[in-house]
Amino acid sequence: MTLQELEQSISELPPNELSRFREWFLAFDARNWDQRFEADVSAGRLDRLADEAIREHEAGESTEL
Repeated sequence: MTLQELEQSISELPPNELSRFREWFLAFDARNWDQRFEADVSAGRLDRLADEAIREHEAGESTEL
């Protein structure tokens, strides 16, 4: 199935099925984002950013939320 065919199929869903698809896709997308984030953390790809944020906080360059 091509992306264009998928888009066409989704556009033809009745409202209740579109709502169910939307809920499924949001959960699917969130799981994928979490997996990519965890892989980036495990691989150390975010270490530099974390270190920079800690340094800025320790230097008083952050604000409390």
